[in-house]
Amino acid sequence: YHGDTLGAMSVCDPDTGMHSTLYPPEQETMLPRQVFVSRPPCDLEKQIGESSSGCQRCTCGNNSNGNQEALKASLDNLQKTLAEQHESLAALILEPIVQGAGGMRFYPPRYLQRARKLCDEYDLLLICDEIATGFGRAGNDTLFACEQAGVTPDILCLGKALTGGYMTLGAVLATSKVAEQVSASDNDGVALPLMHGPTFMANPLACAVAVASTNKLLRKDPTNGEPFWKSHINAIEGYLQKGLAQAHCIPGVADVRVRGAIGVIEMKEPLDSAKVTQRCVDLGVWLRPFGRLLYTMPPYIMSEEDVFKVTKAMMQLAEEASRD
Repeated sequence: YHGDTLGAMSVCDPDTGMHSTLYPPEQETMLPRQVFVSRPPCDLEKQIGESSSGCQRCTCGNNSNGNQEALKASLDNLQKTLAEQHESLAALILEPIVQGAGGMRFYPPRYLQRARKLCDEYDLLLICDEIATGFGRAGNDTLFACEQAGVTPDILCLGKALTGGYMTLGAVLATSKVAEQVSASDNDGVALPLMHGPTFMANPLACAVAVASTNKLLRKDPTNGEPFWKSHINAIEGYLQKGLAQAHCIPGVADVRVRGAIGVIEMKEPLDSAKVTQRCVDLGVWLRPFGRLLYTMPPYIMSEEDVFKVTKAMMQLAEEASRD
């Protein structure tokens, strides 16, 4: 998932994404057609307990041997696609390490490392969408998920935690090479087509909120000297692992996984969204069931007690869904 404008919708998952109904196979559509590659396998190191069937549309057979084979197959598919079509492609866009609304799937950093090398080889831009994963959300002591692979994208998209949710603001970071081309003008000083100036671009109030939010995230924790985001996310990850430790024992659960401040229970069957949403309210939590997923992305200020209230509700909802 990359957004709700036409261009962004066109690069979302065409099969199981939020906008898949606008992408009918072999039919004309209002969305431009894009090129998609095979998805990478799961990162089995992030599973909690034994998984009964793996994630939705699992490609690795939920075992280490199959996982390595699936990783190789997905990278082979990426290389083949780029080799055959790179002359008509501009960029590779992905969510690094964590595929968010595309299934809350965690995948190995090795895929991202190889993707970076292939983009360099075929002269394509690598665009990392870190709207959801940025500012420490994906854990592993990195502020941005792409750092877990030691990768620098050509374009980096940010949002969400940029303002802590208080105001709407997104940001696009780019290498000098890319930025200079976007901002370029012709010999008469007229901006070239890639330059845009939205009415609310660099809104002063939103930018002030972003400065305040990032200052809080980056400030040092006086108890251990680490940045606030790092110590709090590490703590939340531990709370999620503890709170969801037994979820894999619930009959209707297919997979349980935690990465940074993201906790996921994936069911074997789709959830009744309306029913589960109301039960969340009854239990005093606010969660968004999506397809087969019960997941949480806790605010960084949540205490151990708060996180356990959420995981307890997730466990109860998974048990109730298993009985339905």
